[in-house]
Amino acid sequence: MKFSIQKKASHTIVLVNKDNLDARIAPELKSELVAIVGKGENNILIDLSNCSQCDSSGLSALLLGNRLCLELNGRFVLCGLTDQIRKSVDLLGFEVFLNIADNREAAVALFEC
Repeated sequence: MKFSIQKKASHTIVLVNKDNLDARIAPELKSELVAIVGKGENNILIDLSNCSQCDSSGLSALLLGNRLCLELNGRFVLCGLTDQIRKSVDLLGFEVFLNIADNREAAVALFEC
């Protein structure tokens, strides 16, 4: 399974279970995000702790998730970023508008603000 999805009281967690978030699985992640938001969920946590790399297609999927949540006045949070993924996010300037937490506990706290 490429993703594990858990509905919580205040948010939905999507755990990426692949080493690479790339062009092969990014379209499926986009579909999952659209489906989650389509069910009325507006707070999504993406846990990348099992993922070591993310290409432009993966980043595009993350940006889509962020936009979908913002359109519903929700919050989109990333956690578990490796140094390599974090550098890519920072290099592109995405850290300015993406919510990034060091771990799942810190990410969950962002939904309780």
